[in-house]
Amino acid sequence: MSLRIDAACAADVPLILGFIRELADYERLSDQVSATEATLQATLFGERPAAEVLIARVGGQAIGFALYFANYSTFLAKPGIYLEDLYVQPAHRGHGVGRALLQRVAALAVERGCGRLEWSVLDWNEPAIGFYRRLGAAPMDDWTIFRLTGEALQQFGGSRS
Repeated sequence: MSLRIDAACAADVPLILGFIRELADYERLSDQVSATEATLQATLFGERPAAEVLIARVGGQAIGFALYFANYSTFLAKPGIYLEDLYVQPAHRGHGVGRALLQRVAALAVERGCGRLEWSVLDWNEPAIGFYRRLGAAPMDDWTIFRLTGEALQQFGGSRS
């Protein structure tokens, strides 16, 4: 297997959207995907890219991706990287592709002087949890993620109290 991992380019947008939809199917969250090629084009390759994407390919065929963006730790006074999505197509799992993608993101974090690399995983996703633990990642059990989205975000963000 000749695995290649490259930075995505604007021409990869349809591919990225396809991977996002496959990941959403796997996570049982397809109803929450509103991304389109146009919104991905604007947010990933527009004037102010909000995230970066790596594409894993074997023999020229795209088989997985990692999407990540910068964050910041005030306690460390260092940048970090947040891994939003890591996905490998089912037929290619168990061959080191996910590990290689994650290792490339970790290498970028080291190169960029980041203090940490972090991500979230669904509680029921035991294969992913086991994979991350085997890599040496530790769950942050004492933290709870909060999210404002949709109408709640619009209401709160639009109020000037």
